[in-house]
Amino acid sequence: MGIMEPTETTETAAAGRGTENARAGGAAEPTDPLAVWERDARLTGAGSGPRGMSGGESHQGYSGGGVPEPYAGGADASDVSLPYERGSAEHGDWGGAGEGAFGRYEPQPRASGGRLLRSRLDALRELVGLSRSRVDRRELAVAGQVLDEAAARSRHSLGHTVVALAGATGGGKSTLFNAIAGARLSPAGVRRPTTAEPLACAWTDHADGLLDRLGIAPHARCRPADPYDPSLRGLVLLDLPDHDSAAAGHRERVDRLLGLVDAVVWVVDPEKYADAVLHERYLRPLAGYAEVTFVVLNQVDRLPGEAADQVLDDLRRLLDEDGLALGEHGEPGAAVLSVSALTGRGIGELRETLGRFVGECGAAERRLGADVDRVTERLRPAYTTGGSAGLTEGARHGFEDRLADAAGAAAVGQAAERAWLREAGRACGLPWGRLRGAATRESGGALTAAPVTARPAVDEAVRILAEDAAHGLPAPWALAVREAARRGAKGLPEAMDEAVAAAVPRGRPARPTWWSVAATMQVGLLIMQLVAIGWLLSVVTGGFGGAWLLPALLLAAGALGGPLLSWGCSLAARGPARAYGDAVEWRLRDAASGCGRAWVLEPVAAELMRYREVREKYAVAAGA
Repeated sequence: MGIMEPTETTETAAAGRGTENARAGGAAEPTDPLAVWERDARLTGAGSGPRGMSGGESHQGYSGGGVPEPYAGGADASDVSLPYERGSAEHGDWGGAGEGAFGRYEPQPRASGGRLLRSRLDALRELVGLSRSRVDRRELAVAGQVLDEAAARSRHSLGHTVVALAGATGGGKSTLFNAIAGARLSPAGVRRPTTAEPLACAWTDHADGLLDRLGIAPHARCRPADPYDPSLRGLVLLDLPDHDSAAAGHRERVDRLLGLVDAVVWVVDPEKYADAVLHERYLRPLAGYAEVTFVVLNQVDRLPGEAADQVLDDLRRLLDEDGLALGEHGEPGAAVLSVSALTGRGIGELRETLGRFVGECGAAERRLGADVDRVTERLRPAYTTGGSAGLTEGARHGFEDRLADAAGAAAVGQAAERAWLREAGRACGLPWGRLRGAATRESGGALTAAPVTARPAVDEAVRILAEDAAHGLPAPWALAVREAARRGAKGLPEAMDEAVAAAVPRGRPARPTWWSVAATMQVGLLIMQLVAIGWLLSVVTGGFGGAWLLPALLLAAGALGGPLLSWGCSLAARGPARAYGDAVEWRLRDAASGCGRAWVLEPVAAELMRYREVREKYAVAAGA
């Protein structure tokens, strides 16, 4: 029940043995955990093949290979008497029983639960694929193992229920196993450890595939007493070795099987029910598997009077402290019962409870769902932080403003404004001003050199953007966003230099019509002054008769009109000059922003989009 640690399943081991000749050709074994999982998934074909049946699952019963049968081969159930039921303990050949032993059994798993589980598993599979280069590969390998186990379990009937009896030394697991089966199948005694290897008792003729997957040896497969309890039809009961056994390999075998079975019955006794190893190593870490967990207090016949109820209440208290939800008052959770396997007390209630549990045909789906719950909870820090994440419009605009400053857009815009004013002054000023040197006239209104991008300012802008974009993201995705921004920053200054150089206007600004009108008026005023001067000289020298007042007035009007016209044009040029400077500045800002979008913003936005996608997949996988 539950995935303890990434371990190799029986099918994976078989596939590995089948390909060892290919590996011997010199190919190096992968050491990366995710690569190991991917290799094993290819070898075992996890997730492929027909659902509900495997190559090892047949309808011929436990035939062939000398499989033990305690109730056939001529043995009479009346030969052996047990305190709880009569049965047989003789082993013999019982092949060919087929449907004759248990009748035709076609369990129907819950359709709705299966669809939900499949959608969660599909989302988890996509989540692993999208997170390969972002999330710790060891964590993804654990998720990959859950997918492998789900695929392996789904190849067998989900209507059959595999329940394991687990517990510490001396808890009475084997005696309880015999009591449920109604026959002495598992040896029970004072020798410790008594159970050296797992033993299976199946209330079905079609459990071969499941037992092969669990690695149960053929000689360790048995049947219940005849007549069997029909309410347990479809149950596959395992008697596991002691989880605290001193024998080598017992604990590892128990842990492996706990990761494969559908449900676990923890058998405790009045002396060890509070054992720290049981609670800290198993019950507490597996609290999420409450719906497929049973806790049975065995050996209550040793407790006098009301002591059994007191011990049972204390056991419930400890389970509550472990975080294991208890199935009381109709609520889902772990079932807690008290029995005496030796005297038969409570065995009937335990059988009824197991019968209802098996009859629901949902244990496999619940356990697989708990596996997905556990791995998604383990992956939660890599996908959720509880806060908002993403790149805001304010952060985008701030980045573009910093790039514009680094490109000198504002300074170039101001220079363009001054150049426009100078050109307007020359065009609309006094005619004497246009008699200056040709070189000065040619260069006065042009922006001859593009600014050079400030590298430190660009690096600072990228750093601030990366921090803003990574804010609120889980650590792996925040790192990915920063890396994307840093990669774009390497070529951004050079790209900005080229873009800004192309955006800077060359030559003089375009001449508006009113400049020509003002220039024509200035020429007219100059001509008027020259005519007035000639006229006035003629009057003074007597070459032309008449009063001198009129030419004097014409000369004064021409002399004052030129500067006044030039001053008025300079006032009128301020607005257009400012608009021209703003236009140049925005051209440079747009060039710098375009480089920033292509080199930094788009890669960062792609990482954020990928994070949103995997977060949606995580929400589906987590069942949110």
